[in-house]
Order: sequence, then structure tokens, then C-alpha cells
Amino acid sequence: MKKFVPYLNASAILVGLTVGISSCGSLGGGGHATSNDPGAYSSATGLAYNEEEGDFQVNDFRGQPEGPNLRFIEGGRTILGSFEEDVANSSDNHERTVTVASFYMDETEVANIHWLEYLHYVRLDSSREFYESALPDTTVWAKNLAYNDPYVDHYLRYPGFRFFPVVGVTWKQAQDYCLWRSIVVNQKLAEDAGYYDEAIEAEADLPSAGRIPLESGFVLPNYRLPTEAEWEYAALALIGTQWLDENQTHSRLYPWDGHALRNPYGKQLGTFLANFKRGRGDYAGIAGKLNDGAMITTYIYDYPPNDFGLYNMAGNVNEWVQDVYRPLSYQDFDDLNPVRRDGFLDEEDGYDFSNYNSLINDRVRVYKGGSWADVAYWMSPGQRRYLEEDSATSTIGFRCAMIRAGTNY
Repeated sequence: MKKFVPYLNASAILVGLTVGISSCGSLGGGGHATSNDPGAYSSATGLAYNEEEGDFQVNDFRGQPEGPNLRFIEGGRTILGSFEEDVANSSDNHERTVTVASFYMDETEVANIHWLEYLHYVRLDSSREFYESALPDTTVWAKNLAYNDPYVDHYLRYPGFRFFPVVGVTWKQAQDYCLWRSIVVNQKLAEDAGYYDEAIEAEADLPSAGRIPLESGFVLPNYRLPTEAEWEYAALALIGTQWLDENQTHSRLYPWDGHALRNPYGKQLGTFLANFKRGRGDYAGIAGKLNDGAMITTYIYDYPPNDFGLYNMAGNVNEWVQDVYRPLSYQDFDDLNPVRRDGFLDEEDGYDFSNYNSLINDRVRVYKGGSWADVAYWMSPGQRRYLEEDSATSTIGFRCAMIRAGTNY
């Protein structure tokens, strides 16, 4: 086996430069090297790529692969914050201008069938203890003064609910799912690219724990929960409100134009645009004209998508996001890709827990979007609520996000 020698003598360097100089400075009829077409030689040293064993390996790259169920969210400048009247007097999401980098987000909430698939593979290759820790809490449906018993037994596993959003999952469980999904999706991409076959043929060590080198060029960044800023930006979906060059004609109260909750157009005129609680005791309307059509959750593709192609960014279920909750985060955030991961600049010991119900700490996470059991007030993207990261309810689910790698926007 040839041993690569990193320090070449002067004559070897000159030979390498002589051979490579014409290739390293120009490509494709005069263009410069790019990520997709780096050329055969280094533009810094003139040394060859990939010609012999021991050369620096530069793998083919055609851009970030398409991840299952993901929609591209083009980033940009936006004004985040609540546009609703602050009836709860929380004063925790004032308007501020930020820039959010481009990213990807699931077009739907994670559904029961997706979670059952996860449980299937966890049971095959993980401990019983971890499998049990991954089970959703189906008792979130149980109520002392309501007959919700059928949902406790049927909602997660009955085939009719396959494409309804999974609920009863904690923030921690959602994090575990994101990690598992990252591994299995990248393993599938590696198999499709012949990575494992080539490694076996070359008698090379295969990556442990499913981790495939990013340099390979065919794997995806990790799936994860979106930040609160990403979620809010994606829900507003102001991609369609530009006027002239650098202005937007309006913001949005909901993930659609206008202040109304009903569809103003075409054959769907008058139908509701989201699954929510219309008023006290009114979850779906009257028999014969149920309208929003859902007394609890509903099909993840129900209702029109927003301008980014995302379904149910208002109503159906609330959704976990990455952020630790603080009431004053809006004044501390960076103005590029804001997120709060911990109590930095706003530590938990600075709060009088008696006034905040002991829910200002580094284990409390934000959730967004409103649910089937919420009135319309909570469906505005700027609204925010919070819950302990190891708690679960029948009204909170989630969807995954992913960075847009290798781009400056």
C-alpha cells in the first residue's frame, strides 16, 4: 500500500504545480472551481485530487439531497412577534426584525404511522427500557368527566388514525425521534449511493452508530426540531406578499391572508381554514354541516397549505420547538437566526417562582401554533406557550426541520 507523504521535496512540488496549474485555476471553459465542480487539482497547492491512493479525496457533490417530506423554506428578513391583542398580559413576544437563514421543514406534522414505524425499529435494535421510554402517553386523552376512553386505546394504533398527528409525546421524545430519523435516512442514502458495498469491497471500517462522514457528499444534515424563529417564520410564509423589490405589502395574523378564518375563494368558499375550537363546547359545528370536520385532531393533509407548502401550521396540534422559554427572549435574541438554548443572560434563579408557577427554568420548552382544542387566538404564529420538556398532552405534536447546508442564505 502506498503511504502518503505530506511533505514533498521542492522538485516534486514544482512537478505537481506544472502538471496541475492549468486545471486548478480554470474549469469548464474559463470558470472557477466550485463545490459542485472542484476540478482535478487543488487551487491552493496544485496537488491532484483522487488520482492515486493517498491523494486527498474530493467526492462528487450535486447539492444537498432531497430529504423525505421536507419543504424548502427560503430565508430572509422578517418581523417576528405577536400581532394579536395580548389578552393574557404575557408581554413575551414583542415585534422585532430578524433574519432567518434558509432551511427545510416537514410539510406535515409527524403522524401516528411515522411513530409506529419508529417504535418498530427501536424494538428491533434497542433495549426494552429505551423502547418503553419511546412509547407515547396515550392516557393524555383520559378525562375524569369525559368519555374519551376510545382515544386512549385506539388513537395511536388503529389504522384509521394512521395519518393523524402523533400526540402524547414529550419534547425529549421528539428529540430522540429526530436523531433516529437522521440515522435511518442517511443509511438509506448511503445504500442507494453504494457506500456500504464500496466499503466492504475495500475492506474499510464502516461507520459506527450510523454516522457517515459529511465529506461523502450524499448524506443529509440532522433532522431536528425547528427553532421558534424558524417555526414562526415558516408559519407566516410571507413569500407571496412582496411589493416591488424590498417591501412586503402586509404581514399576516394567521398563516393565510386576511383576518377571517374561512376560505373566501371558489368551491371551498365559507369552509374553515384550520382545525380549532370555534367556541365553548363547539369543536366542529353541527351535524350535516360539520365544516371544520374534526372534533379532535384530523388528517395531516387537511386544509390548504400555506405559501411555503406547509400543512396545518395553525390548528390541529400545537408543535414543540427547540427553544427554552423565557418571557423576555425577544429582547435578548441575536437578530440573525435567533434561538434560546438555555438561560444565558436570563438565568432561572432570577425568577420568583411563586409568580410564574415554577415554570421558568431550563427544562421548559416553547410550543406554537394552536390545536384542535384551542380557540383561534392561539393560532396566530406569534403566540407562544410553554411546558416542561418531559410532559405530554393530547394537543401537542411536532414536525422536524433541517438546515440548508452549503449556502450563504
